[in-house]
Amino acid sequence: MGPPIIGISNAIKRVNDLINHVSDTGLNVVISGETGVGKEVVAQNLYQKSPRRGKPFVKVNCAALPEGLLESELYGYERGAFTGADQKKRGKFELANGGVLFLDEIGDMPLLLQSKLLHVLQSGEFAPLGSEKELKTDTWLIAATNHNLEEEIKHKRFREDLYYRLNIIKIYISPLRTRPEDIPLLIDYYTDIYTAQFNNKNLLRPSDSEIEKLVKYYWPGNVRELQNVLKRVLVLGSWEEIIDELNFDIVVDSDSALGGVDDRPSGTSHSKRFLFNGEGIPDLDSFSLKKIKKKALDKIEKEAIAYVLDKTGWNRSKASKILKISYKTLLYKISDLDISPPNG
Repeated sequence: MGPPIIGISNAIKRVNDLINHVSDTGLNVVISGETGVGKEVVAQNLYQKSPRRGKPFVKVNCAALPEGLLESELYGYERGAFTGADQKKRGKFELANGGVLFLDEIGDMPLLLQSKLLHVLQSGEFAPLGSEKELKTDTWLIAATNHNLEEEIKHKRFREDLYYRLNIIKIYISPLRTRPEDIPLLIDYYTDIYTAQFNNKNLLRPSDSEIEKLVKYYWPGNVRELQNVLKRVLVLGSWEEIIDELNFDIVVDSDSALGGVDDRPSGTSHSKRFLFNGEGIPDLDSFSLKKIKKKALDKIEKEAIAYVLDKTGWNRSKASKILKISYKTLLYKISDLDISPPNG
């Protein structure tokens, strides 16, 4: 049984809703999101809620193997197919027959292998290396990527026909920093897991003030980074020491942000708006030229950054060079100004 999907945010509720709607269809799924958000967890939940849950769940990381090894891993080979092939090997498509084949990092699959994968998806058949005999496969394909595949298609790094064959259902997992209300729940969940796993260690839960700091952290490594932080606390026994190690440079200082009510859950510090009283007049406590100026500049920056990101297909590295700011600063501004991709 795979781990549950932890969270109460609207983004996580949407993911769970999609899983419930898709799990019994067998339609190809692409799970997208940044590294560390939990794409494999979503794949496992799809599998566990599907009629195929009693069959194999087979994972292949397309980025971990060179082209030749990846091909033999997927399709297998006959004895003597190449130098060193001393015995027959069954491929992952054969092993996953009747179950799920999870292709992680599909965006890193070489173009030549993309063509072969497209053939398998279209025909339901494949030939192991060194064999002329086609084998049939009944496999539910679930793919995951941290790439923008539409952008990869533009640069001829991903086949458009394969994209549309794979991308029947798309599940997008939002970064952890955009759903801070999920962070305390994740901390509680993994605290229980690691306490039970390492029974000779006592993993202390963070205090309310420490939780507040953790919620404001940017979490560039998402849930995976949070898991690693908890493991370090388990070893060192101090939340204060670990929190001091985190880089909070890219987190908004709430004192310098616009005063007023945040339109995100409490504890976050993204772009804010003025307080208004019942008559629609700015509250005098939040009314100052400094704040008005910042609000106007934020609006201009948001429009400019959103325009460049849209034109670069949300290639953040390229956008940061065009805007002449560091990649780190761009990530901070995307979060601070609440800029989201069209499909996000």
